Order: sequence, then structure tokens, then C-alpha cells
Amino acid sequence: MARIELDGVSLTFRVRQDSKGLTWKDWVLGLVRRRARPRIEIRALQDVSLEVSRGERVGIVGHNGAGKSTLLKVLAGIYPPTAGRRVVEGRISSLFDIALGFESEASGWENIKFRSYLQGETPGRVRRKIQAIAEFSELGEFLNMPVRYYSAGMLVRLAFSIATAIEPEVLLVDEVLSAGDLNFQHKARARMQEMMAKAHLFVMVSHDLDSLQKLCDRLVWMDHGRVRRTGPSAEIIAAYRESARPAPLAA
Repeated sequence: MARIELDGVSLTFRVRQDSKGLTWKDWVLGLVRRRARPRIEIRALQDVSLEVSRGERVGIVGHNGAGKSTLLKVLAGIYPPTAGRRVVEGRISSLFDIALGFESEASGWENIKFRSYLQGETPGRVRRKIQAIAEFSELGEFLNMPVRYYSAGMLVRLAFSIATAIEPEVLLVDEVLSAGDLNFQHKARARMQEMMAKAHLFVMVSHDLDSLQKLCDRLVWMDHGRVRRTGPSAEIIAAYRESARPAPLAA
């Protein structure tokens, strides 16, 4: 049974300070004293608790840097929490950074196979799906060419076609509804709606508030790595928009 549970989850990145940010004096003293470059702690998520049950459609909103995509990557298992408990039951399908990782010298057909295997598909399932993926991409004879000759739009179309040819249980989506030209975007939205209907549950990050209100029953409002508020989509969107309004000028 598909479900998500986060209990007091925090994520802290610890990185070394770049020596380019040090003064000449700091650098020399560091050499003399043989001190390591100082560590910087970045608190990406702080005490996040969240439950998503089968059948729920949940969206995540917040300003740039609020922790939306980081939270999604914790759910996907890309980042393990540094504190708290994460439980995700069900087969996870993640749709973010979909245009990364192509083999530039390989053809479109070969990349369909490579990327499908990375998504957990078996050779048998790929054989059954490969023609449908090609047709959805509308790339025709370009699939015979190495992808290094593709335009950015063509590459995104191919990536989206491959990434969405899956049968998800837990579907995690991060801003992938702007693939290709206007006509292809209509197809992309229809494909995403089909996937979301089939998924046992999904969690979606987007700045498109209208899409979130249409697709999601409940929203999580992230603010500086914390959950600021959760609730019905219309309620959270209204509060979020109100918070973004500039303060009136003093008379």
C-alpha cells in the first residue's frame, strides 16, 4: 500500500568553505596553523512532518529556496535525512531533472533504452513500450541521429516521453509541465494527468498555482526549510498569494 510519512525530518548540508571566499590573511594563517577550511552548515529542511495516504494528490508551494525540491528529493531517497524518520511505501517514480544524463553520441533510440533501464524497466517492458515512446516524442527520423545534434526543445521532448512511460505507485513531480513547444505542452499536460490518475498517490512541486489548484487536493506551504502551513489547495493558494502582495506605501 502506497504511503508517505515524514516525522520531524531535518536535512543539513555540511560543506567546506571555498578558499576563493577567504582573504589572503585567512589563507596564509590557515597554512601556517594547518587548519582545515571551515565548514559551513546549510539547514535545508527543519523539523518537517508530513503524511500522504493512498489516493491523495499533494502539492508543494513556496518561494525560491524554500526547500520544495529538496523535500521532494528526500521523499525520492536521493537525500537521506540527517534527523527524523522517513517512510515511503510503494514503487517510487520521480520526474525531475529529466533532461540530464543523456549519452550524447548515442542515438535517440539507444537513449530510450538507456534511460528506461535507469528508471527500472526490464528489456522486455522496453521492447513493448519503445515504439509508443518514439511516437509520443514526434521526433521521427531524428531518433536515428546522435542526440548531440538535438536542439534543447527536442531533447526535452525525448526526455519527457521516456520519463512518463512508466506505471507509478508513488509519483514525485518537479516542474516538468513545460516540455517542448505549445502543441507538445498540451500533450504533456494530458500525459501527466493520465499518470497522476494511475498513481496511487503523488506529490508535485510547481510555481504554477493554477495547475496546483486543478491537480491537487491539498498543499504544503514551505518557508525557509520549514512547513509554514498545510490545508486545502484553494485555502493555501489564497494565503500564499496574500503573503506575496507588496505592503502598501505609507501616506
